[in-house]
Amino acid sequence: MDDDTYRLMLAGMTGLDGATSTADLSVPNLLRVLEQLKLRGFKVRPSKGGKRPLADDEQSKKIRSMWLTLHGLGAVRDSSEQALAQFVLKTTRVAALQWLSGAQASRVIEHLKQWQRRVEPSTGAAQEDV
Repeated sequence: MDDDTYRLMLAGMTGLDGATSTADLSVPNLLRVLEQLKLRGFKVRPSKGGKRPLADDEQSKKIRSMWLTLHGLGAVRDSSEQALAQFVLKTTRVAALQWLSGAQASRVIEHLKQWQRRVEPSTGAAQEDV
């Protein structure tokens, strides 16, 4: 169904007050729209594996790498993506790496850096910049 046809279908549905987008519809109205789509041949398919794809931007890759490094140092018991998501949620109140803003991702990175500094074995000698 093309976009124009979809919006005409929405506008013609009773009880939606002429809405041409589902963005602000209530859950009961969204279910009504879904039923209309099913009547027109739409088939609901289960998601593949039920998992969302991993975030693959550079900041997310860095966060994941630092998380695994902390696991290797023994500071993180559970290296899973779910455990990382819980850490991110506690740090930012955002439930997944995919949804972090750049500033929030930077905050997570800084927290992980500080944690890593606390748990890394010291080298004994001060390192100098050359």
